[in-house]
Amino acid sequence: MKKSGAAEKKRVRRTSAAVPSGGRDPNPDTPPGKQAAKRDVYQVFAEKLRDHKDLESRWAVLQETRVEYFRGKDFVNFLKNHPELKDILGSDQNLEIEDIGNALLRKKLLIRCDRVVKTVRPGKKKLSTWPAHLEMYHEHVFSDNDAFFAWTFEKRHPLWQTLLSFSWPVLTLAICLFPVYPHQCKILILYSCAGILLLILSLLFVRAAIFGALYIILGKRVWFFPNILAEEATLGELFRFWPSKDEEERPKWTTRLFYAIVAVVVILLLRHHAPDEAARARYQKRVFNIIDDVIEWSPRLALSGMMEKQPTVVNATEPNHNFTDGSKSSSDTGGGEASQEQSGDSGEKIEDSDAFQQPDNIEDSDVFQERDDHI
Repeated sequence: MKKSGAAEKKRVRRTSAAVPSGGRDPNPDTPPGKQAAKRDVYQVFAEKLRDHKDLESRWAVLQETRVEYFRGKDFVNFLKNHPELKDILGSDQNLEIEDIGNALLRKKLLIRCDRVVKTVRPGKKKLSTWPAHLEMYHEHVFSDNDAFFAWTFEKRHPLWQTLLSFSWPVLTLAICLFPVYPHQCKILILYSCAGILLLILSLLFVRAAIFGALYIILGKRVWFFPNILAEEATLGELFRFWPSKDEEERPKWTTRLFYAIVAVVVILLLRHHAPDEAARARYQKRVFNIIDDVIEWSPRLALSGMMEKQPTVVNATEPNHNFTDGSKSSSDTGGGEASQEQSGDSGEKIEDSDAFQQPDNIEDSDVFQERDDHI
């Protein structure tokens, strides 16, 4: 009995030690449904972490694949500020943060990455906080010392994104059918698109002007809407207004002076070669003509123009008497024309005969008259 009791205690100790370390239940008597639910606990926990807004993350390229990643120190600070999320883990909620990170790595919900560029670039004081290119790290162990971790599972898309994906074919078809829209709809769409384009160009121009002025005067690089031209950015990052911190060295005064001179020269050249009032009026007239052609076009006008260009064709289903009448009339007209031509030819012949019979000079006429008198 003592041996069996000692074996039971050892078994309990091993079980209690195995569950916190890996989150697995080695007891074979556990039903399979509960084991699956216990394995899915970390999946649910990872999805909650990824969808939470307080866990700062970025997008990068890992082996020609875009991945969403976060920093190890941000993961630690996030779980310290939100300990209630650890309740999802159930019996593993008392684990240390490093143990939770290692459990996510073992379940292949995370992979550890490292920056590709490990040296400071010229002109910068330190490495980039959020690198754009990553590579696999040789050890998959959680760490909060300049370590990056990328999610390996696909993020669940919300309902509005699914509905938006179905609206793209409808939008494409609507763009193709723009020429057949009513006149008022064409004007509304045209001015809306022109207004949006003008807003974007104005925003880029003001943004560049502010950057140039602050760079020349204060020597600081300040980009408002810093991610407006980023190729890989989320919708929230794209419209972020406040600029990021300038981590590069302050430019020299000679560099700032050079760019100031270049800016003044460009402004003077643009002012000197600016179009006059007559040229502006010509350009405006051309643009208005193009816009009028686009707006006033309609399928009815196009069909009417095509019908006018087509030659008239006799319908083969009409009665035959039309053709007979037509042939008669053509023969009559043809006969009239032939008679006129014959009369014209006869008139010309008569004139030729008169001209032939007419004496050439007065002497010949006198000779003929003497002959008549003699006879």
